[in-house]
Amino acid sequence: MASVNKQSLREEFDTLKARFEGLCADDKMATESRALFQAMLMLFELLMAVFMEKRTTKDTTNSSKPSSQTPKDDTAASRPGANGKGKEHNAARCANTRTVETVQVAEVHACESCGEALSNTAPLGQERRTRIDIIFEKVVSHVDAQIKSCPQCGVQTKGQFPADMPGPLQYGPGIKAYALNLLIAQMLSLKRVQQSIRTLIGMAISETTILKYVMQLHRALAAWEQSAIQQLLAMPALHVDETSLRVDRKNHWIHVCSAGEITLKFVHPKRGREAIEAIGVIPRYGGVAIHDCWASYLSYAHCGHGLCGSHLLRELTFIVDANGYAWAANMKRLLQETCTRVSKRKRKKLTEGEYKRLQKRYRTVLTRGGKELPPIPSRQNGKRGRIAKSDAHNLWERLKQHETAVLLFAKLSHVSFTNNRAERDLRMSKVKQKVSGCFRTSQYAEAYCRISSYLQTMANQGYNPLVAIQLALSGQLYAEGGE
Repeated sequence: MASVNKQSLREEFDTLKARFEGLCADDKMATESRALFQAMLMLFELLMAVFMEKRTTKDTTNSSKPSSQTPKDDTAASRPGANGKGKEHNAARCANTRTVETVQVAEVHACESCGEALSNTAPLGQERRTRIDIIFEKVVSHVDAQIKSCPQCGVQTKGQFPADMPGPLQYGPGIKAYALNLLIAQMLSLKRVQQSIRTLIGMAISETTILKYVMQLHRALAAWEQSAIQQLLAMPALHVDETSLRVDRKNHWIHVCSAGEITLKFVHPKRGREAIEAIGVIPRYGGVAIHDCWASYLSYAHCGHGLCGSHLLRELTFIVDANGYAWAANMKRLLQETCTRVSKRKRKKLTEGEYKRLQKRYRTVLTRGGKELPPIPSRQNGKRGRIAKSDAHNLWERLKQHETAVLLFAKLSHVSFTNNRAERDLRMSKVKQKVSGCFRTSQYAEAYCRISSYLQTMANQGYNPLVAIQLALSGQLYAEGGE
């Protein structure tokens, strides 16, 4: 071999295997030699599959590796949907400013050509030019409580202050909402939030005061969170996922549950079943949980399961890149074609006959894949633990074991092909950690999860985050029906 690469290695192995099979067909090999060479070929084929997987580079297209750990893709900006504007805001739920609008008329008094007076001539039309600007205005409100002494008994009586002014100095709901929006939604650090507020009002708010606002909003949203959990439990499909988060220099996990317009995030020191039980959403859920085939989710058999097609497609892409298996390419093509067909349907699902044909094609691909994959050596005597398998073997077994969950998107209209909803809801928490670092205590991590869940949910409904925060702090959120 002039050079060793995936293609040349596969070609050389196929040549040796064909020569061995020819010698066996011509009965030119002894029985003992034939058994020895068959075992060696099986071992070489398995080692070659693992070698090819190790030599294949993983990126965002063939694995779950985040884009921040892969080289920049210069073609991303030209892809359809790369310049999406996101969720549109509801104008009725976004008003948080007072707009002062003036119209000035530039009158025409004389003809610019001959100088004829045009003051009494009716205009043919008008051309408008507009300038939009911001004027920063600090509103300071003083309340002076009178103190009077009774001429009869001499007792002094003081006037009553408003309920929202409990101390000598306090900041209004606008400043609170602005600070919380910068800290939670815009993911700024405490120091930068202080600097931003100081540029507006000329005064610095202490970190302790800002953190007090965080805990105040956190407590105000306790009832909202319980109401949102009940709404999630009634949803037919639920997207779930988890990601790591640093709390007090230790690794914690954010668990997300999303459906419809609702997003809920919870932080817990554990990732597995202990955390799921403590959160208490999935153990009480009876619909379809859409996830990435994590074993902790699959352990709950009382609810349905749908596997994320995007994860499967990336894994199949890696198998094709690494080993060139035909079954992986055929399975990838089958899933992509089915996803396209379902998305174009008004009912968002296949008919019963189409679904049965899909199952037949799916099983045929896996059957052929079982013949294409190298056999797994049997366990040696005295050895314990799981038998080491290649990524291709593990994926093939997973597709075979969870056929119903993989194809559920084609059978039920409320089950989506991917779990991208949950991944998008978690993405900003990773940005928060990268920008601001870890949380010092678990209570502020819990407050961040609850508040960011609320803001994401309200954003899905078209609310301005500043309006949403003021609704929660003032109690109007529950007066409007718990939105």
